[in-house]
Amino acid sequence: MNFTRWSARLPGTQRRAAARTEQTASPDRRGDGSVPAARAEQLTDESPSVPAVDELRVREVLDRVPSLVALVHGPDHRIAYVNDAYTTAFGVRPLGERAREALPELDALGLFPLLDQVQRSGKPRTVKSRKGPDGRSYTFTCTPVAQGDGKGGSDGRGVLVFATDVTDHAEAAERLRASERRQRETAVTLQRSLLPQELEQPDDLRIAATYHPGGTEAAVGGDWYDVITLGGGRTALVIGDVMGRGVRAAAVMGQLRTAVRAYARLDLPPHEVLQLLDGLAAEIDANQIATCAYAIHDPNEGKLIYSSAGHLPILVRDENGTVLRAEEPTGPPLGTGGWMHTSGSISLAPGSTAVLYTDGLVERRDADLDEGIAALERALAGATGTPQVVCDRLVRSAGVTPDHDDDVAVLVLQHPARAGADGELFRNAALELLGGVEAAPRARAFASGVLTSWRFPADLHDLGVLATSELVANSLQHGTPPMRLRLRRTDRRLIIEVTDGDDHLPRRRRAEPGDESGRGIAIVATIASNWGCRRTPGGGKAVWCEFALPRTQTT
Repeated sequence: MNFTRWSARLPGTQRRAAARTEQTASPDRRGDGSVPAARAEQLTDESPSVPAVDELRVREVLDRVPSLVALVHGPDHRIAYVNDAYTTAFGVRPLGERAREALPELDALGLFPLLDQVQRSGKPRTVKSRKGPDGRSYTFTCTPVAQGDGKGGSDGRGVLVFATDVTDHAEAAERLRASERRQRETAVTLQRSLLPQELEQPDDLRIAATYHPGGTEAAVGGDWYDVITLGGGRTALVIGDVMGRGVRAAAVMGQLRTAVRAYARLDLPPHEVLQLLDGLAAEIDANQIATCAYAIHDPNEGKLIYSSAGHLPILVRDENGTVLRAEEPTGPPLGTGGWMHTSGSISLAPGSTAVLYTDGLVERRDADLDEGIAALERALAGATGTPQVVCDRLVRSAGVTPDHDDDVAVLVLQHPARAGADGELFRNAALELLGGVEAAPRARAFASGVLTSWRFPADLHDLGVLATSELVANSLQHGTPPMRLRLRRTDRRLIIEVTDGDDHLPRRRRAEPGDESGRGIAIVATIASNWGCRRTPGGGKAVWCEFALPRTQTT
């Protein structure tokens, strides 16, 4: 085998040889006398003779190359040459033998299909970082070469296999990937630990949620959701997204979620909660922006009262399958400051389903955001079943996979339409209080009759009547008309609520022995499972208390 002839056909060799020939043959363009003769002689005498590349013995060069080199020829890839580095790595290989039998390491690396492709196409190919049987990693470049005059078709072609040891680079890359995996696992663990481990299940709603972290190539983000029971049958629903990725975004998310729960306990309107949260977000990290939607469901009103800070619109599917979009009002994201948020409302009648979600569900790099929301509306229109089933269907319809490039959080709530025996467990009764000395006795008589018709045990009946009497007496003494008494029964509790036109909220205090008042709220707080008060949207306040029903009453 003439290696000089083979090397002359390697890519680039002919161009370099031509360049040297042209440089040697080019006359001195500066003309006679431009360089002194003595200086020219001195340069000629001292310059050593440098041989051209095509004058070097290729075999000696390849034998000294630290990379692995092998030459195969013919359609069955018979071995023509292996250099010393190849022999050191994989042992002596017999020349003239078929490579499939004599070079099993190439078979283990899956290179024979590549050799066939290079021989057929006449084009070089490279595969990066393949791990060999010796445990080291190599990058292989397979270059076509021709025998003789190169007109013998594939039978006259060979393939020069050049393998560079990249073990150190491969190990460094693997360490980097392992570090990234550990960091991502830490962020995902933190993210999941900060999300609700178990969703609160209100009496009047059925709720499910799901969270999908971004794929392995995307660091986890700051998506979150929450369900907060406010008491008095009302429920707060929250979904948000912290811009950014990694542990920092997850940590900010945890702080915002904790703050939302604290502000929710104040039973403020949604826009006031976001207003407080906006200031806190700027204090946590001025460079961290977050979106959030906060909604309150009141079963007595049959709608969602909501406010949005730069978040995507809530979608509601009514019992007929029509999907409504809660467009306004929407303010800027949290942490921007200087904006007065406002609240809006959307109907959530019995039989309706509402969906709160983050942008990972609907945003795609190659499509407009409105197209993603429209696709989600179409999917929701045909989604039936339990909240968890709806969650799963929406995620599947959006094409969310384990390697999705963004976090996805979805919160689905249903206000079920109840009838029959189930409907008997959810009852309402209300009485308008006109004031005067007869208002308290009338309220007690009304409550006694309602609780008797609901077949409560005697002790719960008496406690309910006592709580009604104290709440009505407090409203008559400190409130203003209009006043109203409402009793509500669910499958798990009895709720008593009194509203009036005064917005001064009562507080529990310790009454001294000589005080004539101040014991009503203390009595209610002592006998009830829970109590609270809030300002109503139209002005005034509502004071409520709850009693947990005995298990025999909930079945």
